Order: sequence, then structure tokens, then C-alpha cells
Amino acid sequence: MNIEERIKSFALLGETLRESLNKNFDVSAGNGRDHSLLESVIDAQVNNNPWFTSENVRRAIASIADELTKENLIKWTSAYNDINNERKPLRVAVIMAGNIPLVGFHDFLSVLITGNNLVAKTSSKDSELLLVITSILCKINPEFSERIEFTESSLSDFDAVIATGSDNSSRYFDYYFGKYPNIIRKNRNSIAILEGDETDEDINRLGTDIFSYFGLGCRNVSKIYIPEGFDLLKLSKNWDSFRDIIRHSKYSNNYDFNKAVYIVNKENFHDTGYLLLKEDIRISSPVSVLYFEYFRSQDAVKQVPELLKEKIQCVVGKHYIPFGQAQCPNLWDYADGIDTIEFLLKKKNAGIL
Repeated sequence: MNIEERIKSFALLGETLRESLNKNFDVSAGNGRDHSLLESVIDAQVNNNPWFTSENVRRAIASIADELTKENLIKWTSAYNDINNERKPLRVAVIMAGNIPLVGFHDFLSVLITGNNLVAKTSSKDSELLLVITSILCKINPEFSERIEFTESSLSDFDAVIATGSDNSSRYFDYYFGKYPNIIRKNRNSIAILEGDETDEDINRLGTDIFSYFGLGCRNVSKIYIPEGFDLLKLSKNWDSFRDIIRHSKYSNNYDFNKAVYIVNKENFHDTGYLLLKEDIRISSPVSVLYFEYFRSQDAVKQVPELLKEKIQCVVGKHYIPFGQAQCPNLWDYADGIDTIEFLLKKKNAGIL
């Protein structure tokens, strides 16, 4: 299977996902693509993981589907001359996180688009969705059936490893996989930098970066930097459309717990009724809490992304990722800034970053 065939297969996968989400397909077409699998599993996810609401699952699938076009896939892969070369496939072990739906899909795609074989260990919190998408892909191109393996047991017999987890699990990964070529990812968070003259629409879109997936993703904004004198009420009045998030029981439990802790500890915070805004120098805020920090000059705040580059996944703002787009990465936007395709083609030891 050459690169053109792989691109065609994933482009058809993207088309199938888009058609399935929009219910815009002809059941009599007889093209071998199965639209029923996806629909049957979406609503069931909340039973396996309460954080995986139908809205969040559809959001994740739509983000992936929108990127899986022939044009995007060609643009992405054409940057790598070696991707066209014939080589013995690597057996790549991928350990996936489960914080948001299909968070491991980009690694899944990267391994397969480079012509390698995948051994995937999914998170117990997100095991079914990728299996369904794999089933759809294998119906589109049965050759992938021999290139994809899922396992619940210990990983063995692999050439390289990509593992995503927490700071604690990264130490475990390094101990077991340090001798192999590897990419091992730790905790990351995202920030937003406001200049003070943002429009109401900008602020509303920032709400999407904060509240989507309940803030559980590494690309969700967990802290904002705002100029001195910025009116916090400007934020809350533009986020009323997200107010219903408090109706989710697990989110609400986090909100109640964090609010109680702040009250008991006599800490200052601003309560919107669905989000707690707290001034803090840290960037990793708990669920239902958004940290903020004032800055005095633009020159000072512009240094923040560089100073915290090992802890920040992405930056949202007028001069960074556009508001509302944090959870819509392109194929060439790599987690932790590590070029996964280059790693897989060269099999270099990327190490822990």
C-alpha cells in the first residue's frame, strides 16, 4: 500500500465520518462504507464515561473529520520526502490517554499514514470509539486489518513507542520504554493572552476554548493573562451560553468541591455560578476553575509562552491561535511540538519532552 492509497483511504474515512454526523448519505450506494457503526456508538459513550457526552463525542469526531480531506492529507504528507520511500514497516506501540474522546487518533493516523504497523493500547476511558473508526477504515481498505492491533495486555515486540499520560505515568513510561526510540508526553495545559480590546465575539469564542470537553483537554485554556484593570465581568456576561455546563453532575461536583475549598481557606475568587475565576500564578487549573493573572506590559506577557514552553500546549489570542480554535488543530499541529511523522520516518529517540 503506497502513500497515495493511504491518503485515499483516510480521505474516504473523513468523508464517511462527515456524512455520518450529518446523516447525509445514500444507504443504497453500495460503496462498502458503513455509516451505521458510528451513530450506534455515539450516544452510548456516556454510559462508559460520563464525561463523554454526545455533544463532546460529536465535537471530537467532527474535528477529526474536517481535517481528513485529500487536500489536507496531501499538504501534510508532502512535507516529508521520505514518506514515499519503500521501507520495512515498524511495529509502533501507542499508549493512548483518555481525557477527551479520540485524543489518541492523531498518533493512530501518524503511524498508519507513514506505512507502519500499529499496536495500540487504548485508555479504558476511551476504548470503543477508536475501535469503531478502525472498523470503518478497514471496510474502506481491508489492507489496514493486517496493520492494526489492539491489546489490553502488556506491550511486547515493538520497534518504537509513543506514550501519552500524566507527569506520574511518564516516569513509568520512561522506566519501561526508555531503551526504545520513543515519544513520551507529560501533562500540558493551554493559555490565552488578552490585550483588553477583544470584542464580545472574541470573548465568546474564548469560552469554547475553555468549556469544550469540560476543560479536560491539554488544548483547553486553563489560564488567561489579562491586562491590569481588565473587567472580569466582561468575561462572565459573554459566557452565559455556556451556563448549562453546571447541569452536568460530575462538573457540578467539581465546582462545589473547589468552591468549598476556597471558602474554607478564605481565598479570593469570582463566582459566575458555573465557573470559578481565581487569580493564580499556576497554569493548570482544576475542572470548573479558570486561573487568571494580570500583566502590566505587552512586552512582559509576550515572554510567557517561551518561559513556560515545556508546560504549555498552545496559546490562544490575537497573535496566536484564533479564539475558539484551540480544540481544532490541523494535521501538522503536533502535540508537545514533537514532529511525530519525522520521528516515525527517522526512528529517532525523541526522549521525554
